[in-house]
Amino acid sequence: MSIIVQKFGGSSVADAEKIHRAARRAIKAKLDGHQVVMVVSAMGKTTDKLVALAHEVNPNPPRREMDMLLTTGEQVSISLMAMAIQAAGHEAISFTGGQIGMITDASHTRARIRSIDADRIHRELDAGRIVIVAGFQGVTEEGALTTLGRGGSDTTAVALAAVLRAVCEIYTDVDGVYTTDPRIVPQARKMKEINYDEMLELASLGAKVMHSRSIEFGKKYNVPIHVRSSLTDTEGTMIVAQTAGMEDIVVRGVTLKRDLARVILIGVPNQPGIASRIFARIAENKLVVDDIIQNIVEHASEANIGFTTSKADAREARMVCEQLAREIGVRSVELDEDLAKVSIVGVGMKTHTGVAAKMFQALADARINIQNITTSEIVISCIVAAADGEKAVQVLHRAFELDKEQ
Repeated sequence: MSIIVQKFGGSSVADAEKIHRAARRAIKAKLDGHQVVMVVSAMGKTTDKLVALAHEVNPNPPRREMDMLLTTGEQVSISLMAMAIQAAGHEAISFTGGQIGMITDASHTRARIRSIDADRIHRELDAGRIVIVAGFQGVTEEGALTTLGRGGSDTTAVALAAVLRAVCEIYTDVDGVYTTDPRIVPQARKMKEINYDEMLELASLGAKVMHSRSIEFGKKYNVPIHVRSSLTDTEGTMIVAQTAGMEDIVVRGVTLKRDLARVILIGVPNQPGIASRIFARIAENKLVVDDIIQNIVEHASEANIGFTTSKADAREARMVCEQLAREIGVRSVELDEDLAKVSIVGVGMKTHTGVAAKMFQALADARINIQNITTSEIVISCIVAAADGEKAVQVLHRAFELDKEQ
């Protein structure tokens, strides 16, 4: 019997009716001859509400206690899902991450999976039950509850599919992966398939269909991933290792990463080892850095070093840098919390020229100022003012004619 892992996000289990709809999908897959594992997120906006409540109680809540709080959301969902399946006349059993041996490191609120013990899941599947697993969470080897960060249910699902050698179906409120967010560009086009590398970049750069770490798991273990709608039976988008003629398509999609901030250390001594010291301190505080920018000033005796991070981490990052500034003689630390990053992604950039020029000209024609540029083999990204983010996406989607079949 083949195994299917079905993941349902918060919007797909937001109320009793949607929980029953998801249950029917799992039951149908079982009746079609598959063994079924479901990964379920917290209902609707539950996680957002819990985060807001935590900040009402404590403006700077400890990360360990945030994990203790946030893991409760998925526990509600999995128990209700098991009840719905049982009400329909089929056997089901729910498990937390810890109960199925989802072992993580101790990085609270952004833990990484170390191992999964699939034996318990196999026993329940072989007994004819649908297994329902709480997404987003795990435990350390010492038994402390952890969460995997926003979008962590995707990571749970793909990791389980990898260890179970299963196909992974990601059910969401959209019917596949689009060339950009249809809410920003109504003409955005659904793609039939996309390769892991392009999807990984789209996810890490702001596309919210899937979590980037889940794509990393998919690529590493060659897990077939089908992104599809929880509301219809329409075929979605397959994420695979290779797509037909994938290098012929220059740009596959446009993304927008919102809520970015930039911390700049002004007047850093231009000496060997200073940058290492700065980013070692950032790493010690578990802060994730996006782009890094360094400019040499004052006859090469000083430099300005800046980096972007999430708006949620920006204040803490500034505090860390201000402490470090006093230690190494940095003149000042500045913070800009109103930034966004627009990116174009495509494997075809490896073999085509003039892509960057076309992107920059399109933004210039729209009078959108570029504050920073980063590139890789298949990505070109520009930091822009947050107010220009959506306009930049619309301009680039039109410039590269992504609404047309390619």
